[in-house]
Amino acid sequence: MPTYQLLACFLLFEIVIILQLAQGKSSSQSSCPKQFTCGNITNVSFPFSNVSRPECGLYTLDCNATPYPTITLGQHKYGVVFIKGDLMLLFDPLLEKYLREPSCNVFHTGISFPSSASISFDFVPKTMFYKCNSSSNVSLQKKIGHYFHGYRSYNSCQNFSLYYTQMDNDTLPTATSLPAECSVIYLPFNFNRSSSAINLFENLNSLILIQWKVSEICAKCHYNGGQCLTDTHNNFQCSSDAGKEELPKGIRILIVCGMALILFGPLTSWVIVIVLRCRKKKGHAGSSQLSTNWDLEGCKLLGVHVFSYSQLQKATDYFHSDKELGDGGFGTVYHGKLRDGREVAVKRLYQHNYKRLEQFINEIKILTSLRHCNLVTLYGCTSRHSRELLLVYEYIPNGTIADHLHGEKATDRSLTWPIRMKIAIETATALAYLHASDIVHRDVKTTNILLDNNFCVKVADFGLSRFLPNDVTHVSTVPQGTPGYVDPEYQECYQLTDKSDVYSFGVVLVELVSSMPALDTSRHRDEINLATLALNKIPRGAFSELIDPSLGFETDGEILRMATSVAELAFQCLQPKKHMRPTMDDVVETLKDIQGGEFRDEVKSDQIDKKNVSSSVEVPLSPESEQVVLLKKIGRFPTSPTSMTDRWVSNSTATCNSV
Repeated sequence: MPTYQLLACFLLFEIVIILQLAQGKSSSQSSCPKQFTCGNITNVSFPFSNVSRPECGLYTLDCNATPYPTITLGQHKYGVVFIKGDLMLLFDPLLEKYLREPSCNVFHTGISFPSSASISFDFVPKTMFYKCNSSSNVSLQKKIGHYFHGYRSYNSCQNFSLYYTQMDNDTLPTATSLPAECSVIYLPFNFNRSSSAINLFENLNSLILIQWKVSEICAKCHYNGGQCLTDTHNNFQCSSDAGKEELPKGIRILIVCGMALILFGPLTSWVIVIVLRCRKKKGHAGSSQLSTNWDLEGCKLLGVHVFSYSQLQKATDYFHSDKELGDGGFGTVYHGKLRDGREVAVKRLYQHNYKRLEQFINEIKILTSLRHCNLVTLYGCTSRHSRELLLVYEYIPNGTIADHLHGEKATDRSLTWPIRMKIAIETATALAYLHASDIVHRDVKTTNILLDNNFCVKVADFGLSRFLPNDVTHVSTVPQGTPGYVDPEYQECYQLTDKSDVYSFGVVLVELVSSMPALDTSRHRDEINLATLALNKIPRGAFSELIDPSLGFETDGEILRMATSVAELAFQCLQPKKHMRPTMDDVVETLKDIQGGEFRDEVKSDQIDKKNVSSSVEVPLSPESEQVVLLKKIGRFPTSPTSMTDRWVSNSTATCNSV
């Protein structure tokens, strides 16, 4: 064998060794537990880890600390009360100390959390305080007072004054637009309590609900076996513990092919060309399937109109802020008017990348395959090649259920009990139709349920929705959704089923009964989550503590009967195990029975005194468990873990009856 071939053999051997090392993943990373228990908190996972395995997460928890596990964020240590989904409830001992004294030290720096290229934190809800230096200069004080006219103020701290308001933070002045004497600090503050200046410290809270978001590049790095690192300039790096990174696939193929050419001559080149062409075709079919199947005519192929970007720009007054209707699952929604006079809602996706394109196409495919009077209608979309990804829907003018229950329209008190029953039935009917079509919505919540002027329901936002094949009981997927509505079993097991929507709808039912939001940090720490609050009160029969008094249940026995029955149905939907929950078909049937009065005679006089409902209504329980009692009361619900809804076909021409 010639010398050059011996040298080539040696080089090829070295390359094979290098490639094997590059392909190997860190042993310590691969051995990281997917979930672990920390104190009383179960199912803790990435981005957190135990102090004994810091390399397994971005932030470590000291699980041996008392009374709560602790976490250090920035320069401050917090107690961790609970972790659910992407939410964490923290206890700030220093803030608690200042609030007990009380001390103006609480206003020195406010609260902030670290942010990096791997993960960011924010706390919700938070209030923006404007801290302005005190001065004997009367003109200065007049200037500041005029600037913050209409704000609440607190002037009992030495050397500075505070100004704050309940307005939306997005409309408030930023640090760059403030008078030079003022700065911004953030603190958790409960406007639901008494908010006069003299009670300022009572309204501050040492419990802080924070939400984190792992960056896409870090999530991809972690789940591919790497470790998310950040250098001194906050630049992201993905590396294994051994400091080795996998060579790019293309480079590995080129190196091997080059060595083969040296060793085996011209004949090999023909073999390599054929192999590479085959790989190219295969790769193109896999990684670029969305792109090749979705071109300028993509919407037309699905029977949907293609709008130009300039058309929608003009329709929305160039996406003017005054036209904003709210935020959808993946973008901002604007009100627009087309040249033909139609009013539309235009969803403008936040980012034009592969993930957003997938959600964009997913929503189009689902909405074009469905026809139901309680689902929002899709008018069209822009091309994939457009400057931005835009979806165009029918405009629903009366806001969302959330707006009417605890938002800007709540003061109108337009959602009477009959309307709430109508909303519950129409929403359940729409979800039953989706499930019969083998589709799981995956983001059922009151902000995704729109209302027209007749309070007819339009379920919206299908970016997270998934087709569920009719020959399987579930699909495995990373849990997504909105905190407060996410099915706990789905969150724990990563198994998405139609029962995940049932759980979320249970939260919606409780909101309709109580008018309370799904998450509220001003409530007791054990009841911040509305589902937990309902699961605590309903078995005890404490309905008067749950039902919204403005519905008039204290003087109207019929409203009391229906509201308690709906609450019991919600309890069934909120069961932690999916096989204990009803199907959406069962939910529809039960709601119609409640509305029609079938349960009228089942409300026993020894359980609820309709004439005299106090704040401490208690229902005597049998020796059996609370859940079994309710299961027997609503006995029609199946308990098979693999039960699926029967196919239910809706008349596409059905209309919604007005109240």
